[in-house]
Amino acid sequence: MDAPVNIWREAFEAFKSADAAAAIEAETREAAFARFEGHGLPTRRDEYWKYTPVRGLTPDEVVGTTQAADAFAGVDAYRLVFVDGRLDAARSDREALAKVADLSEGDVPWINAVYAELQGKSVEGAQKQVDRPFADLNMAMASDGIALRIPSGAALDKPIHLRYEGTKASHLRIVMLLEEGASATLLESGAGALTTGAEIVLEDRATLNHLRAQTEVAGKQFTALYARIGAEAQFKTFTLAADGALIRNETQLIMAGENGNGHIAAGVMGRGKALIDNTVYISHEAAHCESRQVVKNVMDDQSKAVFQGKIYVKKDAQKTDGYQISQSVLLSEGAEFNAKPELEIYADDVMCSHGSTTGALDETALFYLRSRGVPQKEAEAMLVAAFVDEAILEIADESLQNIMRASVDAWMAERSAG
Repeated sequence: MDAPVNIWREAFEAFKSADAAAAIEAETREAAFARFEGHGLPTRRDEYWKYTPVRGLTPDEVVGTTQAADAFAGVDAYRLVFVDGRLDAARSDREALAKVADLSEGDVPWINAVYAELQGKSVEGAQKQVDRPFADLNMAMASDGIALRIPSGAALDKPIHLRYEGTKASHLRIVMLLEEGASATLLESGAGALTTGAEIVLEDRATLNHLRAQTEVAGKQFTALYARIGAEAQFKTFTLAADGALIRNETQLIMAGENGNGHIAAGVMGRGKALIDNTVYISHEAAHCESRQVVKNVMDDQSKAVFQGKIYVKKDAQKTDGYQISQSVLLSEGAEFNAKPELEIYADDVMCSHGSTTGALDETALFYLRSRGVPQKEAEAMLVAAFVDEAILEIADESLQNIMRASVDAWMAERSAG
């Protein structure tokens, strides 16, 4: 066992002895930490981490923040603010949210039907699994978070915004159950969480729209999101990530019911020596389901983007429609993009495709704009905005689309001014 993992064992033991949260699902936490400890910090020898090795990470990792503003600060939402891994009750709308949904604490039956049911389980029949040590670390050491049940048929009148602040490398957990026909929007922002883990179940005909802004992360952040999607249910997630020293977003969808929809989209922008990794695994287990993966990367300086996306189709998942595209624009010779698209298909009546491209900005389009008097940097910003917009259009709400567009524009303006 290497020294960094020994340090994490000491931190885990200290957490168990000092934090009341450790008693919740104690056995599950022990099992999760054992998996993390057995795996160790990822290295290039790990297949799904060869582009994103993690070196020297310690429990007292310093949280780094950029000067970017909270992208969702102006959104009318049920806001839950977590500071150093704890809910800040004075700044949170917990009581208001509890009036429209079941915001639970402790051991209640519906949580038992969700918690740890998705994470830690392999995809039966698949050739290869994705190693997820930080998902296990999160499950083991989560100090706080949200456990939310949205009742059957309920539609939340405004989004839920989870805001992460502070200087300590905290671990926060999200458990959500959307019962039949329920609908909600979930927002996440802030650099104050080293790991976040989410387990989400959408029952039949439920709808969840999820947006994550990682525009304030200057240091490291690891996220893991698991969602099980029922019949005719719809799940959409979009992440905008920029300039983090190391950001790793893992998303696993299980298409469990017929005619379900699962869309994953991301916009990535990197400068300096940023490293941003989006790893996706979609398991089609029911017929007539649709999945989409749309990832757009804009990389500058010595930054690196990684996309690993897999579509797995079981034998009975006939009429699957799976689409995956990852594209990168490299704004400098030192920038890098690594892609690993995968299809594993056992059904014989499907429509699945994947594609990946890397290149510079379109010289013809750039020349066209310059010839009409548009300054060089402004022309580049216009082309970058148009490039990323294909992913932004996956967001269901137009007002939230515009917030993401504004963040892209702000990033390009800062680049131009630099």
